[in-house]
Amino acid sequence: MMFSSKACSVLLVLSLALGGASARALLTTVSAGGDVGADAETGNVGGAPSTVAKEPPVEIGSAGNYVMLTKTGISTVPTSDITGDMGVSPIAATAMTGFSLTADPTNKFSTSAQLTGQAFAADYATPTPALLTTAVSDMETAYTDAAGRANEDAERQNLNAGALGGDYGGEFAPLTPGVYTFGSDVSIGANIYFEGTGPVTGQGDTDVFIIQMTGNLMQVANTRVILRGGALAKNIFWQVSGAAAISEEAHMEGILLVKTDVLFKTQSSLSGRVLAQTACNLQMATITDAAL
Repeated sequence: MMFSSKACSVLLVLSLALGGASARALLTTVSAGGDVGADAETGNVGGAPSTVAKEPPVEIGSAGNYVMLTKTGISTVPTSDITGDMGVSPIAATAMTGFSLTADPTNKFSTSAQLTGQAFAADYATPTPALLTTAVSDMETAYTDAAGRANEDAERQNLNAGALGGDYGGEFAPLTPGVYTFGSDVSIGANIYFEGTGPVTGQGDTDVFIIQMTGNLMQVANTRVILRGGALAKNIFWQVSGAAAISEEAHMEGILLVKTDVLFKTQSSLSGRVLAQTACNLQMATITDAAL
């Protein structure tokens, strides 16, 4: 497309005024023949998606075959409701307690009335041990990846000292795609919202949220993590250096990459996955697989 000198001058002024990613979006759109009419906050031009690169997802590999995967055990205080497969390794099947497991005749897996899926352990028959070893390795790699993601945005560092809710992640101040970093515990004291960039394919469904913390993750009772704007649980990664505790009747969304243990208290729930490097303990909880 050819522009007059006057048009080029206007574009230059607009580009300088917008700056950074918004300027690049403006120039990219115009050079492609798009409409000039920029949103300085989002970088969207003429209704076109922003050209700002999105944070890539954390690859969890074969750990994604399990709704719960741990190294030292999974316990339940009945009755819990789990949708998806679960596994423990390198510990044996005896570390899955409270499920009244029934071994399959092949001894490759077991089943439970509390589990819509199958349970796997390191002492089951081939090929289960090798598959679990790979999955645990993938889980550890994913944790390291999430912990190592760069965050140079000061506004996303130690947001409200780790206390989320209200003006910090609440309904009118939602968390947006990208990396958030906390050098502390993170406490969810009220409902929080993850806001995607839109319901159209290629918008919110590809937005990635990574929440890094050097401490523990705590969610108080009767609070909810809520997704809007096309955001998906499979693209929310909680990288927790300590432990995670989801309190009574609270609802969590996302993939929990936890260095130590995870606790779901009475009537709490998760849409996502638990990938814990020690144990996961359930108290009449509901865990639902977030499709990858």
